[in-house]
Amino acid sequence: MTRKEFIKRLAYLSLAGAFPALYSWQIEPFWVEFVQRKLPVKNLPKILEGKKLMQISDLHVGNRFDWNFLIESFQKAQQFKPDFVVYTGDYVNKGTPEEQKALETVMENCVLGTSGTFGILGNHDYGENWKDIECSDSICEILKDRGITVLRNAQEEIHGLNFIGLEDLWSPNFYPLDVMSEYDSSKANIVLCHNPDACDLDIWNSYQGWILSGHTHGGQCRIPGIITPVLPVKNKKYVSGEIDMEDGRMLYINRAIGHSFQIRFMVRPEITVFTLTQT
Repeated sequence: MTRKEFIKRLAYLSLAGAFPALYSWQIEPFWVEFVQRKLPVKNLPKILEGKKLMQISDLHVGNRFDWNFLIESFQKAQQFKPDFVVYTGDYVNKGTPEEQKALETVMENCVLGTSGTFGILGNHDYGENWKDIECSDSICEILKDRGITVLRNAQEEIHGLNFIGLEDLWSPNFYPLDVMSEYDSSKANIVLCHNPDACDLDIWNSYQGWILSGHTHGGQCRIPGIITPVLPVKNKKYVSGEIDMEDGRMLYINRAIGHSFQIRFMVRPEITVFTLTQT
């Protein structure tokens, strides 16, 4: 091999090695997938058949990535004209005053449902150590000012669809039985629960229906069919997508729109667009 051929091959190898790194840093983290799928809901009123429910999760507004990307994604999401929108936690990364101010700017452009918009909190909404109640209260005020009803171990029914919102599993306000002990099983219920590990706790009071979660970001990076190396949950089967709990509960884990770190590989950011159907 001549010196010229050697340098040429080395350049090709360098380029081939650099492309995956560049792709996972600059392309996929901002390549949002609008996942469209049906959501069959028990006891759903006929009038809600075919209505759209959008799930947005884990914004992680902070300094880890350019959050203007979230505003652009919201603008695209608004084209779906969802009837209901749910936000399933982690609006900020550390909850600093600067992040809260940035969240105000982001949420000025948030997607609202034509019939109702609900939200719950995630662990990051309780500050860096997940125990800052003042931080969580401030974030709730930001959301309420934008027309989002925050459910903190509470439920609210609108147009025949009952949303049950749990506080975050790792927060000091996690009291799920405050609401799960009194829900009405004859209603069309949907539970919003940020951390899917809560599904393994004895808190559900024979609930049967959908649980919409986030928190995992789908691992952000994975080797398909082989490994998802980083998951912030005890139960490693809770990665992303639909999971049949085999007891009447169905879990859906959203892959998140934001990132803990600006890197994704084979795990595109997600906004989910459900079409409500009767079972």
